[in-house]
Amino acid sequence: MARKIRKPAEAESEDEVRRAVREHYKELALQEKPCCGSGKSTMCGCGLYSDSELGVVPSESSSVSAGCGNPTAIAGLKEGMTVVDLGSGGGIDAFLSSKKVGPKGKVYGIDATPEMILRARKTARENGFDNVEFRLGEIEHIPLPDGCADVIISNCVINLSPQKQQVFDEAFRILRPGGRLAVSDIVLLKELPESLKADMAAWSSCVSGAVLEGEYLGAIKKAGFEQVKVEERAVYDHEQLSSYIGGSSEPTAVTSFSGKKDRMDLSGTVASSKVTAVKPAGKERLR
Repeated sequence: MARKIRKPAEAESEDEVRRAVREHYKELALQEKPCCGSGKSTMCGCGLYSDSELGVVPSESSSVSAGCGNPTAIAGLKEGMTVVDLGSGGGIDAFLSSKKVGPKGKVYGIDATPEMILRARKTARENGFDNVEFRLGEIEHIPLPDGCADVIISNCVINLSPQKQQVFDEAFRILRPGGRLAVSDIVLLKELPESLKADMAAWSSCVSGAVLEGEYLGAIKKAGFEQVKVEERAVYDHEQLSSYIGGSSEPTAVTSFSGKKDRMDLSGTVASSKVTAVKPAGKERLR
């Protein structure tokens, strides 16, 4: 199949997105500040894990958690499995996976932000997580061999990629036949206003890079996965989105990440979906 050739403007736009995302998560790693701030929310890492789960992972990882769900809860992890966490950040999901797969299992965390990788490696080393390894790399080009993983998880990261199809193609490549994909991610239930689509800060914060849920599921199927299923969906209302984006308390006003205030109501536009899929046994994707 002929490879799509991107125009220079597209390539520049993708580079801009990647720079914005890395800078955003670099600041999160260095400041040790959860992106949802001081309030309780089901967006971006707050209120997503039980007290018992938080009790078995280092606080250094939970303090910079920036997820929108808990993929380990739907991953079906068992002892001895090999797990790959795409966009592992500070490592909270990798460390939770480590506890579930045990000493005979293995967990790889993949992240494109050097500061997050350094932080996660330090946390793993200081807390005795010997079966967890963090690797610097883009999730569009996963630095792992074909067929090495039993399960792939990801938490609010694939929406950040400007090449989501390639991410799912790579996930399919590194999974063993019969392997499982389990992701929590931000998706759209209807289109965003144009003012947010073009906002790089909004992209970095998991909103403007999101695609319609049908398109997201379609990309998973196109990669070769079967049994694609939305296990759970949390639809955000205006209050949640306004607080997360930094908007006002007015019922129809949301301030965009760039500081421009637009009167809009995004209730019912954005959702967090937990999605699972399976790589068919004995089947490889045609390239």
